[in-house]
Amino acid sequence: MVFRILVATDNHLGFLEKDPVRGNDSFAAFHEILRVAKQRQVDFVLLGGDLFHDNKPSRKTMHRTITMLRQFCMGDRPCAFDFVSAQDETFRDSFATVNYQDPNYNVSIPVFSIHGNHDDPSGDGDLCALDILAAAGLINYFGRSEAIDDVKISPMLLTKDDVKLAVYGLGNIRDERLYRTFLGKKVRMFRPKEDKDDWFNLFVLHQNRVKRGPTNYVPESFLPDFLHLVVWGHEHDCMIDLEQNEEKGFYITQPGSSVATSLSEGEMIPKHVGILEIYPDKQFKLEKVSLKSVRPFVMDDIILADCNLKRIDEKRVDQVLKKKVEEMIITAHNVWVEANPTLDEEEFPKPLIRLRVDYSDFTTLNPMRFGQKFVDRVANPKDILHFHRKRVVNPLAKKEKERPDFDLPAIIPESLDKIQVEDLVNEFLAAQSLEILPENGIGEAVRLFVEKEDKEAISDFVAESLKKTQESLEKSAPDVINDEINLMKQISKEKQVAVSDISIERAKLLETGESVRKSKIAKVDIENSSQEQSEEEAPPPKKLRKPAVVPKARAAPKSKPASTRASAVGAKRKKPVQSEDDMEEQESVIVSDVEMADENEGEIVKRQNSGTKTPAVKPAARVSRSHSSKLIEKTASASKTRASSSGLRQSTLNFASTSSTTASVKSKRVSASTASKSKGPTVFQGSSEEEEEEPVSFSQFGNKSRR
Repeated sequence: MVFRILVATDNHLGFLEKDPVRGNDSFAAFHEILRVAKQRQVDFVLLGGDLFHDNKPSRKTMHRTITMLRQFCMGDRPCAFDFVSAQDETFRDSFATVNYQDPNYNVSIPVFSIHGNHDDPSGDGDLCALDILAAAGLINYFGRSEAIDDVKISPMLLTKDDVKLAVYGLGNIRDERLYRTFLGKKVRMFRPKEDKDDWFNLFVLHQNRVKRGPTNYVPESFLPDFLHLVVWGHEHDCMIDLEQNEEKGFYITQPGSSVATSLSEGEMIPKHVGILEIYPDKQFKLEKVSLKSVRPFVMDDIILADCNLKRIDEKRVDQVLKKKVEEMIITAHNVWVEANPTLDEEEFPKPLIRLRVDYSDFTTLNPMRFGQKFVDRVANPKDILHFHRKRVVNPLAKKEKERPDFDLPAIIPESLDKIQVEDLVNEFLAAQSLEILPENGIGEAVRLFVEKEDKEAISDFVAESLKKTQESLEKSAPDVINDEINLMKQISKEKQVAVSDISIERAKLLETGESVRKSKIAKVDIENSSQEQSEEEAPPPKKLRKPAVVPKARAAPKSKPASTRASAVGAKRKKPVQSEDDMEEQESVIVSDVEMADENEGEIVKRQNSGTKTPAVKPAARVSRSHSSKLIEKTASASKTRASSSGLRQSTLNFASTSSTTASVKSKRVSASTASKSKGPTVFQGSSEEEEEEPVSFSQFGNKSRR
């Protein structure tokens, strides 16, 4: 008896599914693969990752995939091999069973698959499209590691008569991380305890095989030497022929992709899948099967300098390039006819054509306009031409250790195909110095956000990083954390009490000021009526010194005669009552400078003590005592601001009295402060009178120790 397995990797179902010409290429190739599996009556199909091109396939892609799996993998033909290992260790879903042993399904060709970098688990629940197919009983999803820093790989043990097969699987893990895990010897592959040397060990993985960076690949030397065959996914170059590793002794096969996802040299190699046959004595052979439904792809190069052309003759250059593309189309047709001798030439698909043009010392053409000539004959008319130049190094700049002087290619899609998002992010973060968030995690989160369309990747990473940081801090210094939390709660509580007290006091001041203002207006009316009778005998009012004008401040109005002032009062009495906002706006322009406030207040107090009338020089003279003290508080705050600009510190929420006011004002502010103390606690006030320390405001909390 013989174990017969179809091996394929990187199917990329759904690639360019919206393209009217190339949208069906990935489905046509996978349809042919499943048809070959059924025709050759294989025991099962082994896929090496990237079954889907997108992490979240569209409904169209999922529908077509499910349809093909039901069409070719369901049937009455019994499976001739046994699954002898613990299935709950291999399949981590809710059913924990291989689909062909499920009594609810009738599976003739089981499909076993690992995930790749395009269809890896991500997002909410860490699920991928393969989990959906596995829950539907259409495939068997295995090779998922629970911990990326401690990878444990247990094999699927399958037997068919005398043939014993141990299948190891490892889904895609970021290459740099897996490289470190291998170096730390945290990748362990378990072997059967009984007759471990009788098993044929097959390992399938999806990682970089070619060294694309210092740690951005998996060296073959990292793999254990007890393996017999390694099926390497992720690399699209079809190198399906067996290659033996001289150091370890095992063989490697690289089936490559079944659809061209980029216009590069590796994709130009003819596409194949393999039929692996394993015999009882651990002997095996691999037969490669050509995929005939793959769209033909031809790539070639041309150097304009070797074509005897004039530099300014763009018409002649266009003719030479057009002739070269015609030759490439004929070559693609011949290749397809040779691979499909039984098909009619009318079924010849539009080929992929790529002409790389070295235009040194020449001007470029418009690739889009050039491709319009081949819209009905080529599958990729927009990017047929690829202009590039040879890199020219300036010897003088090299001696001076400067950057080489070279011209960048006009269009570089091939270079862009090799650039990955995480590489750009890592290059940027390498120059940064982050203190909380790790650089590697940010790069991975950005990659999931861009490539996998995981909208919550970055926010989840930040939340998880902060959670781990808090947990580590709590373990290292729990008392400090708790004290800080309690302190912040106390600060918030006292701040709310202080804000409430300030609101109450402000309401009282506004209410008191309104009543006093009304009584003051009545008093002024009486005085004006008596003053009209003795207007001829009364001396003219004295004019106060004009206040200094401060930039960006409204100047106080000039004084008026008594008669004009009386008439103004009478006119104001007829107008509707002003609101509190209007009164506050009128009061805010009374004082334009600190000296003016001090002079007016002193004169008001002086005239009241002498029993004489206070001339209403300004409309603001009708303000009550509570409002005048309020204005002096504003002037005091202005003086504090000046003091702070000269290097002194001043609190923003200060309930203490200032020394720059008169005695009467000082007594009123002390009484107001005493009233506030009776209503609620004073926030962060000094603890002793000997220190004579200023009250500390919320904005200064935490800076007190640095004063």
